[in-house]
Amino acid sequence: MKIVRRPAPDTSSLPASLNPVLQRILANRDISASELELSLSRLHKPELKGVEQAVEVLYQAIVNDLSIFIIGDFDADGATSTALSVSALKQLGANKVDFLVPNRFDFGYGLSEPIVEIAHQMGAQVLMTVDNGISCIAGVSKAKTLGMQVVVTDHHLPGHQLPNADAIVNPNQPDCPFPSKNIAGVGVAFYLMLALRAHLRKQNYFTANQLKEPNLATLLDLVALGTVADVVPLDDVNRILVQQGINRIKKGHARPGIKALLDIAKRDYRQLVSSDFGFAVGPRLNAAGRLDDMTLGISCLLAPDYTQAMHIASRLDELNQERRAIESSMQIEAINTLSKIQLDDLPYGICLYQNDWHQGVIGILAGRIKERYHRPVIIFAEDNDEVLKGSCRSIPGLHIRDVLERIHTLHPNLIIKFGGHAMAAGLSINKANFDQFKQVFNQTVQELVNPDILTNICLTDGALADHELTIEVAQLLREALPWGQCFEPPVFDDEFTIVQERLLQDKHIKFVLQHQSGIALDAIWFNYNPALWSVNTQQKVRLAFSLDINEFRGQKNIQLMVKTACLVG
Repeated sequence: MKIVRRPAPDTSSLPASLNPVLQRILANRDISASELELSLSRLHKPELKGVEQAVEVLYQAIVNDLSIFIIGDFDADGATSTALSVSALKQLGANKVDFLVPNRFDFGYGLSEPIVEIAHQMGAQVLMTVDNGISCIAGVSKAKTLGMQVVVTDHHLPGHQLPNADAIVNPNQPDCPFPSKNIAGVGVAFYLMLALRAHLRKQNYFTANQLKEPNLATLLDLVALGTVADVVPLDDVNRILVQQGINRIKKGHARPGIKALLDIAKRDYRQLVSSDFGFAVGPRLNAAGRLDDMTLGISCLLAPDYTQAMHIASRLDELNQERRAIESSMQIEAINTLSKIQLDDLPYGICLYQNDWHQGVIGILAGRIKERYHRPVIIFAEDNDEVLKGSCRSIPGLHIRDVLERIHTLHPNLIIKFGGHAMAAGLSINKANFDQFKQVFNQTVQELVNPDILTNICLTDGALADHELTIEVAQLLREALPWGQCFEPPVFDDEFTIVQERLLQDKHIKFVLQHQSGIALDAIWFNYNPALWSVNTQQKVRLAFSLDINEFRGQKNIQLMVKTACLVG
């Protein structure tokens, strides 16, 4: 990985009262002074295409006491979207609200025809999809045939054909004026509930039914969790949603399920930052959908009290430990396969399959291999005896769904179905076509990719002076804004002399470093790549790192979290 410093930015448009380090970081990310204010008053109104039609369907369902079923997805975004929609509709006066989440191993993704049949048998009259539906043409058609109304809420990119739903709310559908195209499924559901509440207020519904108008800000803990866990770009809208959710949790207003998940992950809710959602809470929630049934995760989020929530959170933690063991084994096997190829001979697009790989973990493995080799990656696992299910992860500069679209256009019989985003997607192919698909995928990536983006670059915000290598600066950066996808947390670089270096658990390196100012610093490099670094004490090294605080036995010290390293000289 190549370490590259960003050019010195112009910070003149930012408040002079900001810490100079933070000024530089924000200017590097093109943040304006107005975007520093992350209050709810700055949120855009729920002016999404189709929202009025969706509100009318749900309004009529509430006033006519119809049975509403939320059809979710089996990841953290789908779980939070489902929990939010169930909670909000009940607060808004709906008496008959339930949910269904397809088990990935039995039904696959989204509003499938079998799921529609089950919902119909359970008495559903109105279906509302969350975090899915935009590509579920057959499922929506089946629901309409059975006499059900369908509201689709989604954020995935639509195909050429839209489902024949009663309403579609998706910022990425054609002609939608909503300024953010990056909100997660849970964000779309939240905006729909805001619009529904406004309509009910206009109809004098709350007064007429002697109901207290609900404070939907209580749902922001779910919005924040689902947004970060789904790794959507943290644009201005998403930063506000995430920060407001974090603020509520830090004040002790988290729902029991999120509080239990934080506790089981040993995260102090009073010190919560956005990365805790991505690295601690999200994986435990996702473990239910990866290895079992996401109904378990949703039940945790909907738990009425802490005792019940902690009981479910403990089971989710067990599933996450099991998931980590499976993932570790699969990662070793994948790396062993790729280690037989010289780095210079790596394919443009990496495509791997092994018949005993776990379908629920292929997305994580694709991400790990992508990070290690900086190539777009598709990992396949068996869906059944004839079909493989694949999970894709891409690198900046290559739109992975466009790659699949091109393959499908030029080779119409190669992909059974596909969908997704620029950086992540999913697909199904016939097992017999794997070798052909592997070749076509590599060729298509080669045709579309700019070779320059295949060089893995670590962009940094420059060096820190000795007086900036402090706990105070580290704390400031932790809490300044919610960092995440496309709003990268601060990374710095500098030269150090290695004083001590030792291997931990065969996969991490612990350093004692000396800064050029003479300051001694601890550092750790988690999951380092042995192909890039040999564990032998060296004289001088250039590191790219983030600032962290290590607390041990009541003592707090600065610790550098190493991203990559190279020898000097």
